[in-house]
Amino acid sequence: MTRDPRKMRIWTRYFDSKLSRSNGRRVPREASIPNPSLDAIVWAARDAGISKMKREEDAKHPSRSFSKEGMLILSTKDALESTKAESKEGVLQSIGLRLRKNYSSSKLENKSTSINRPGNRQKLSQRKSFKNKAKSSKRRKKLGR
Repeated sequence: MTRDPRKMRIWTRYFDSKLSRSNGRRVPREASIPNPSLDAIVWAARDAGISKMKREEDAKHPSRSFSKEGMLILSTKDALESTKAESKEGVLQSIGLRLRKNYSSSKLENKSTSINRPGNRQKLSQRKSFKNKAKSSKRRKKLGR
């Protein structure tokens, strides 16, 4: 495959915070999220001002041919102008920062809605002292304590 300088290929694994840099992550941890989707990356690229893009959902990375991860193809000129970056790494970082910002804000929204829910505290608790409370007293009586 020959490289086309007018196109910039962006894979979803570039933004996966669970991966190390040697395993394929290309942005810092502050600009990455766990298990990014292609839709989230498209949203972040649009938020960065990039308009010319094409998505390939079934694309496989050449070094990871066992998994379909998806790829986003950007116009190099449009991406560099809209993000005011000088290289692909700068474009990736600006997309990643927007991706992280969106991820953390949606995480805060989910957290605030799930705090005030009614329920039985004993069932929600993870402590073992609430579970099988009657069995422990029977065991003590059986052993003579």
